[in-house]
Amino acid sequence: MIHPTAIIEPGAKLGNNVSVGPYSYIGNDVVIGDDCKIESHVVIKGPSEIGSGNHIFQFASVGEACQDKKYKDEPTKLIIGDNNVIRECATIHRGTIQDQGVTIIGSNNLFMAYTHVAHDAVIGNNVIFANNASVAGHVHIGDWVILAGNSGVHQFCKVGSHAFVGMYSGVNQDVPPFVTTTGTPARPVAINTEGLKRRGFESDEIMATRRAYKMLFRKGLKLDEAVAALQDEAKQYPSVQLMLDFIETSERGLVR
Repeated sequence: MIHPTAIIEPGAKLGNNVSVGPYSYIGNDVVIGDDCKIESHVVIKGPSEIGSGNHIFQFASVGEACQDKKYKDEPTKLIIGDNNVIRECATIHRGTIQDQGVTIIGSNNLFMAYTHVAHDAVIGNNVIFANNASVAGHVHIGDWVILAGNSGVHQFCKVGSHAFVGMYSGVNQDVPPFVTTTGTPARPVAINTEGLKRRGFESDEIMATRRAYKMLFRKGLKLDEAVAALQDEAKQYPSVQLMLDFIETSERGLVR
């Protein structure tokens, strides 16, 4: 299961049924759960905790020190959940002491080739990063988000659950749940209707999110006016309440 050319430092801990390919390197303070597959030429450094069932492809760099110039080799951390796929040349960095000191990635995510997750980012579950998609430091990505190819998210921005960031989009403000964006700077264009259908949302719930989207982005209302107009709808539809909760905690403002 461990190729003879792989280097496993004495401080690394590997679970059951873990395979490590040729010329890969696993450093000290790395914990890898059961049933993980590490292909050739992978570099994993710590402190990092990686769950079970993950598949990391060749030339990926996981758990490396971040690229923030303020970073002074403090013992920050990376935590990755279960059943993630990390493809060729992806880079995922540890956190900084300027934040919580940890980069967190959930479970069942797909990071395609050349994707990048910077320091202190928090990535949810069932997220897709298409080729070359990148998020900067301190970015939060909700569950079921899709970042299309060559898209990027600015530092400290948040992307809500079920949102879709279109190809080549440059996100420099917060994207509410369910919203599709395009362009640089990114602008809202619709609700991610097709994604919601695939995930089993009822038609009336989808229609409610579409009405909320129009109220927020198409009626010409001030944000507080749109939020006030959606209060009754939010009591009936959890998806609308999720949008309003996201707006309430937004610090960078919306992509309106």
